[in-house]
Amino acid sequence: MKKLLKSKWFIALIVLLVLAAGAILSLLPGSPVKNLLKPVQLVGTPAQSIVKRAGDTITDFWAAITDGIAIREENRALKEQIADLRYHLTQNEEAALRYEELKEALHIKDTFSNYVIYGASILSRESDEWFSTIRLNAGKADGVVLEEGNSYPVLDVEMNLVGRVIETSDTESRVLPLLHEGFAVSAKVNAVNGATFMVYGDAELKRKGLCLAKDISADARLEPGMEIVTSGNGGLFPEGIPIGVVESVDNSNPLQVTAAIRPYSQIGKLEDVFIMMPYVEPEDKTAATTTQGT
Repeated sequence: MKKLLKSKWFIALIVLLVLAAGAILSLLPGSPVKNLLKPVQLVGTPAQSIVKRAGDTITDFWAAITDGIAIREENRALKEQIADLRYHLTQNEEAALRYEELKEALHIKDTFSNYVIYGASILSRESDEWFSTIRLNAGKADGVVLEEGNSYPVLDVEMNLVGRVIETSDTESRVLPLLHEGFAVSAKVNAVNGATFMVYGDAELKRKGLCLAKDISADARLEPGMEIVTSGNGGLFPEGIPIGVVESVDNSNPLQVTAAIRPYSQIGKLEDVFIMMPYVEPEDKTAATTTQGT
């Protein structure tokens, strides 16, 4: 029994029971206990206020944390929506650009009425894009059929020369760019009675984005800034396709005048190009049948 009376837990339990009984008795009307507990209330009230304020502070702190998490989630969702809107805006801008480029094809058709124009997108360009072949997503199934000995010019949307088709498969075409060492085209100065010569890809000049004009007559008038276009000689390319401008002229050897040409077309920035195929009149089957019958 003595050990029980000395136990801290037992004493605490007794105190709690006494306080609880006093609190219940103080609620009774006219109870003298109420007056006896006033000193305890005077001491306990500040403690209650401190505990209440501490509880309110903890509640407010937790609410702030919860609100902060909610705000971060809302910000994340808004950022995703903004990114999605920007993506769709970019897609719409690209679609509008493609539409404008396709409209430019109509100008090509008007300028070269004897040619059929096929639009194509660039599938791949290697790191040395000016010097390697370019793959396009148009082939035999699309009507681009390359017959032996032929080569079709490829233009950008501004009708500038990009290169020529050298091979076609069912779904793709390969293009030899203007600056490739294997490229050659008959050209002339874009002026009345302008000098004619050949334009080639050159191993040294290609690193500067230039090609080489050769076979220039000694009395030809050729100056920096002059525009160069296809001459139409040879039959593979029609006359008048813009190639570029004269960058410089080397007259050091009168018997072998050369010039550096800077092409207009910037292949690295192109997405769509146009293939020009000569228009061929369809055979009159009725006439052919009559001829065979005769």
